[in-house]
Amino acid sequence: MRNQPSRFQGQIARGLPGEDTFREKTTMRAVILSEYGGSDVLRVVEVPTPEPGDGQVRIRVAAAALNPADALIRSGALASRVPVRDYYIPGLDVAGTVDALGADVHGFTVGDTVIGLSDWPDTQAGTHAEYVVLPATAVAAAPRHASPVEAATLPLNGLTAWQALDLLAAADGATVAITGAAGAVGGYLVELATARGLRVVAVAGSQDEGLVRKLGATVFVRRSADPAAAIRAAVPGGVAGLIDAAALNGSVIGALADGGTFVSVLGSGPAAERGIRISQVRVHSDAVQLAELATLADAGLVTLRVDREMPLSEAAAAHDALASRGLRGRIVLVP
Repeated sequence: MRNQPSRFQGQIARGLPGEDTFREKTTMRAVILSEYGGSDVLRVVEVPTPEPGDGQVRIRVAAAALNPADALIRSGALASRVPVRDYYIPGLDVAGTVDALGADVHGFTVGDTVIGLSDWPDTQAGTHAEYVVLPATAVAAAPRHASPVEAATLPLNGLTAWQALDLLAAADGATVAITGAAGAVGGYLVELATARGLRVVAVAGSQDEGLVRKLGATVFVRRSADPAAAIRAAVPGGVAGLIDAAALNGSVIGALADGGTFVSVLGSGPAAERGIRISQVRVHSDAVQLAELATLADAGLVTLRVDREMPLSEAAAAHDALASRGLRGRIVLVP
């Protein structure tokens, strides 16, 4: 159901030309929402092309992944965290080419192939458009051996996994558990944890055992009504750390050994017990980390998983497909 249409005022609320309108160089096609609600509030229209300011780069978008965060933007779940505007453009991930540079930008030239992450809602700079402007500190060279569609799946989910593992701070050789291990974030967690020398206990559906073992899991635990007991059966002393990418919260904290670390990917996590440290990952752009992820992707240590490619004009249908859940890769929009 739609809600809060009164937050949006001005030209977009009164109606914009459709995507067939004659385009000038100062405009671009973008997915917008001028009211909150379901996928039917999304439109592809002409909006002003953004200009880069100091320390910023403009990227001509070749591909942009669709994430659950985009559904939150569309629904109005983040409305209290953004200023009132005529419209919003969703989209956090981007792969494309540098199109223009603001002042004081170093290390990039026009034509470079790059990936980046928009720190929505702080930026409100959506990537589901033909162009996006991002701080240079949010952009890195794209993986050399990946297509733009593949590369667009890396920034948000890869950085989430990287930063979650930083919070976990597990010692080399430690045994850690990862829930939701077959998902878009979970898959990166398994691979990056393995690359960091950790022994991974992967929790996922029985149909995904082959996938998570291929990604590097040492131990597979089938998803069940009592995940803590299932993990303890595989690791009797309990795991040193656990990253919860499936929002299991209190039902899985029992899998941790006393004094272990629990990192929540979704939500604040369960109440602490037995000296267990609780952390929540709040993903943010980081060009250095993004460059490291691109290097790992080129080395074959990170797998870029695409569920399907869809044109920007079918953004609403893409949101509907995302809502179906069970995806083992990302839907990627292409202008």
